Amino acid sequence: MAVTGDLVALTAIEAAEKISGGELSAEEYVGACLDRIAAIESTVHAFVHLDPGEALSQARALDERRRNGNAIGPLHGIPVAIKDIFDTADYPTECGSALLKGRRPMRDSTIVARLRSAGAVIIGKTVSTEFAYFHPGPTRNPHDLERTPGGSSSGSAAAVAAAMVPLAVGSQTNGSVIRPASFCGVYGVKPTHGLISRSGALILSEALDHVGVFARTLADSALILEVLAGYDPNDRDTRPVAAPNFLERLAEDPPVPPRIAFVRTPVWDTADAATRSAFEALAGQLGDSVVALDLPDSYAAGWDDHRTIMAADMAHRLTAVVERGGEGGSSQMLRDLLAEGSKVSAMRYLAARDAARRYRLGLDEIFGEYDAILTPATMGVAPKGNATGSPAFCTFWSLVGLPAVTLPLLNGEGGMPLGVQLIGQAGDDARLLRTANWLNGRLAV
Repeated sequence: MAVTGDLVALTAIEAAEKISGGELSAEEYVGACLDRIAAIESTVHAFVHLDPGEALSQARALDERRRNGNAIGPLHGIPVAIKDIFDTADYPTECGSALLKGRRPMRDSTIVARLRSAGAVIIGKTVSTEFAYFHPGPTRNPHDLERTPGGSSSGSAAAVAAAMVPLAVGSQTNGSVIRPASFCGVYGVKPTHGLISRSGALILSEALDHVGVFARTLADSALILEVLAGYDPNDRDTRPVAAPNFLERLAEDPPVPPRIAFVRTPVWDTADAATRSAFEALAGQLGDSVVALDLPDSYAAGWDDHRTIMAADMAHRLTAVVERGGEGGSSQMLRDLLAEGSKVSAMRYLAARDAARRYRLGLDEIFGEYDAILTPATMGVAPKGNATGSPAFCTFWSLVGLPAVTLPLLNGEGGMPLGVQLIGQAGDDARLLRTANWLNGRLAV
């Protein structure tokens, strides 16, 4: 039998094929992942709720199902880690807050139910920052324990980066998938707003919240997206249309070489000098495939518009919960944001929502000519200390709800990962992954 190190190095697709073919059991694979967790969790702190016995019980039931000749799903026997803002019937869901300590949902969130139906093993709940905002949890970056893994999906990104699991689910309201994926050196995908249901998840802002995924390969990202994407009548932002075939599109060669717009954005100067230099060099390396473009000057207000919407929506959602907990129950930074949001006028809020729609429509002109937009994922590599890092290079794309993917293609200070972010047209997530795959191949030459 393969040793633990060999098994945890498998991609989700490789492991699923071996389990489906009888070469590997779900129990063996989940056991190897649990052994890996046991070996390093005391230093990485990716999980907030973990029950090895429950995970192995799920795996044994899946092995029994296969032995009995029953149909199996695309994630049969694959362990998936779930950010602790998604309801799970077999684990607490506490949203990174002491105010929700011991909260036990009665049923699974939609995404967890879909994962189970596809044969996934829900291996445990990963650390989230407090109410998926900025106040950090205990998770550390597997590449350097003195550095942040990012937030708010800190545990999910770190668990995948540390080979504890091949797949994990997170969420993004500002930069909470793309940023930790960049800092931890894994693939992170934030789909089009509304592609994946948020039913049964902590809602901070219906206008801004996205469900996203982490993986160590683009193909594994495509695999889990196929399971999660689709209409849910319990989430009014999902749409009753067929979900893309991500794996099929990913395997395609683009009909013509993609054209990419290098958009520095109004926050370009906030990136550190090494990051700016690395991206200028990357654009030069891609030659005629990349053209530098600037967003209209009016788009610079988008970062303030995002802040307005997020603060007001979070104040609406969380103020009563936080007030019941008193001053000692939550962080000062969260209370400050909620106070700010409570003062947003209806006119200012509606103007920000209208502006977001205008920006999104205006970006269609870029996508009429280009396959994707290229920007940094973060201002630089993961900073040292407890701060989760700035989401500035993610903010605008969360505001307009466009799909984004970060690729672990560059290295910065101390060899730490530095993500390359690609943004696609709304609803064209599969094409974006295909373009990302092309970029991977182009840079590997």
